[in-house]
Amino acid sequence: MDYRLQATQQTPAYIMYLLDISASMNQLMDAGNHQEKRRIDVVTSALNSAIRQMVFRSTKGSRLSPRYKVSILAYSDNVFDVLGGIKSIDELARMKPLDNVQTQRLTNTAKAFSAAEKILLLELDKMQDCPAPLICHMTDGAYTGEDPEPIVQRIMNLTVPDGKVLVENIFISDEILSKPIENSKKWPGIMYETVLDEDYGNKLKRLSSPLPESYREMMIETGYKIEPGALMMLPGTNADLVSLGFQMSAATPVR
Repeated sequence: MDYRLQATQQTPAYIMYLLDISASMNQLMDAGNHQEKRRIDVVTSALNSAIRQMVFRSTKGSRLSPRYKVSILAYSDNVFDVLGGIKSIDELARMKPLDNVQTQRLTNTAKAFSAAEKILLLELDKMQDCPAPLICHMTDGAYTGEDPEPIVQRIMNLTVPDGKVLVENIFISDEILSKPIENSKKWPGIMYETVLDEDYGNKLKRLSSPLPESYREMMIETGYKIEPGALMMLPGTNADLVSLGFQMSAATPVR
C-alpha cells in the first residue's frame, strides 16, 4: 500500500472535489501582485488550472487519454453535483463547470462528506486496479450542522490495493499560521507537529492524509520543496497556496 499505481487509460485516477460555497467565500483575499479577489474566484481559477494540468498530463501527441475521472460537489446548506455525475478528463476538458457556481449561506460539511462517501461506496469496486481515490476538500470556515469527523474517518479507512482513500484539505484562513508563508515554492508543508492557531485548523489537520511519497516526488519535479512527512493540508492564506493545494490533488503518478 504505497500509492505507486500509475494513472492510465485503463486504470484512471479518481479525484473528487468538495467545494465550500458558503456566503463567506465572497470575502476578498490576497490574489498576488497586490491584488485582491473573492475567495470563490481564487478557488475556481486554481481548480481550472489543476484541470488543465490533468489534461496536459493525459495528452500524448494530439490524443487526450482518459487518465483521470473527476467529480465536483459544491456544498452549502445542501450539496450540488456540479458535473452531474463522474466525468472523465476528456469529457471535463470540453466543459466549463465552474462558470455557474454561486455562493449560498451555510457550511454543512458533514452533508458534503456524506454525499462523497455514498459515491465512493458505489464506485470502489471498479477502482481495485486504479490509484487510490482522493477527496480534495476546500473550505474557509468551521462547519454548521453535524460534526463531519466521524464520516471523514470512515472515508479515510476505505481501502483499495494501492492504499487508503486520500483526504486533502485546503483551509482558506488568515488566522491558521502564526507566521505567514513568504514563498510557497520553498514551503516545507504542514507536519503532524506543526502548531496551528485555530481549533478548526487542528481538526482538519487530523482529517488530512499523509502526503504519499509518489505525490511528493511529482511536486518536487514541478519546483516545490514539500518535505517528507507533510500532510495533505494547505493553509490557503493566498492564491499561490490555494493553487498549490489543487496542484497537489492532481499529483498522481503517471507514465
